[in-house]
Amino acid sequence: MIQFETEVVDVIKRAKNVKSFRFTAKDNIDFKPGQFFFVGITIGGIERVKHFSFSNSPTEKGYVEFTKRITGSEFSGALDKLKKGDQTKLKLPFGSFTFLGEYKKIAFLSGGIGITPIRSICKFALDKGLSTDIVLLYGNNTERDIIFRQDLDEIARLNKNFRVIYTLTGWGLDKSDWRERIGHIDSNMIKSEVPDFRERIFFLCGPPQMVENLKGVLKDGLGIGEENIRTENFTGY
Repeated sequence: MIQFETEVVDVIKRAKNVKSFRFTAKDNIDFKPGQFFFVGITIGGIERVKHFSFSNSPTEKGYVEFTKRITGSEFSGALDKLKKGDQTKLKLPFGSFTFLGEYKKIAFLSGGIGITPIRSICKFALDKGLSTDIVLLYGNNTERDIIFRQDLDEIARLNKNFRVIYTLTGWGLDKSDWRERIGHIDSNMIKSEVPDFRERIFFLCGPPQMVENLKGVLKDGLGIGEENIRTENFTGY
């Protein structure tokens, strides 16, 4: 475990009410793609600490980054006020929702802000030239809610082994403007987009209820064993 004080080097808007926060870090900072770290900031004279998944890959040197949906919580409000040069404390790395190339075929099922550790893993796979066949099904309410879309599309363009499928679930979608999937990720969508699902290890990341529902789809609807499912819950604050 590593602890150090650092400063904000950049704040990047990713989507509506979603921002990435970058902090300076030495090039030798070591973590696995998909892990998380603790961030300490001072609120009203008291240090508050929360954990966040890395949204950058360990191949992207000189900084560490997390990405968060800005909510109405006190901690979220304090994050929203962070600017370049502000000081913070980090403690890292933690977590086992990781991938370093152990499997020939994997699939990610995710929604909303749950994409952050997946982005880290997919960028790592590209930069390391992994031969793993990767499919990502990524759900959001509307097109403007898609986080890291430019990054994911670029990874798909550069990595012939990576494919991303976006699906939208919001009401009143204009199908003439949206040519990809519509609806929640279910067994039929998985069968259609990932026909070799029995050959894959599944990684699920998103709100707890979504993750639990997707586990049910895989186990009860598709007969995928618990040993082939990895999960990470984003409770939000």
